[in-house]
Amino acid sequence: PYTIYVNQWGKDGGSGTSCAKVNSLSGTTISYVNRWNWTGGTGVKSYTNVNLNQGVGKQLSAISKIPASWKWSQTQTGTIVANVAFDLFTAASAGASNQYEIMVWVANFNAGPISAQYGSDGKPVPIVQNVNLAGKSWNLYKGSNGAQTVFSFLTSDGSQINSFSGDLNDFIKYLTANQGLSKSQYLTTVQSGTEATSGDAVFTASAYSVTVQ
Repeated sequence: PYTIYVNQWGKDGGSGTSCAKVNSLSGTTISYVNRWNWTGGTGVKSYTNVNLNQGVGKQLSAISKIPASWKWSQTQTGTIVANVAFDLFTAASAGASNQYEIMVWVANFNAGPISAQYGSDGKPVPIVQNVNLAGKSWNLYKGSNGAQTVFSFLTSDGSQINSFSGDLNDFIKYLTANQGLSKSQYLTTVQSGTEATSGDAVFTASAYSVTVQ
């Protein structure tokens, strides 16, 4: 049901590697390890992720739920810059270019979301604060990566969620109800992993599962 992409798309902005190994797969539950080490530059070097191959390509209005479960841990050496996040994309049709990116960050290690607004302290400014979804309170950020409009949900209190269990469709439904995301858009991509910028870390997903229903 999944493909693991090492996806070292920004590797030329620094030096290092990211590698991944699958430990087990049972039904829709996968266990894997991602070791990465990057130096140089402030841009993301890799987004090593688990990509869902089944159930995508549906119109948002036709999706009832996207149950996801993710238990993970991480060890790191020194200071790292990275996140741990779900990454969803939507497009006007199943084969069209992606127009929207929806990120749900379950951890933030000295990184920051894409934002159209920044405060005088240089930190991104959320467009909405304290949105309750999937049993947690979130701040929502909005910006552009040059190709897509990006919505990023980060925990309001900055806490990590090392054991996430919830419906990712709750985040989509919030955006269609409140932020102008059209229900006629198609869900093209569901991924999860670590956007790594710099540092040395070993990320272990002991159990990860997601389905689109």
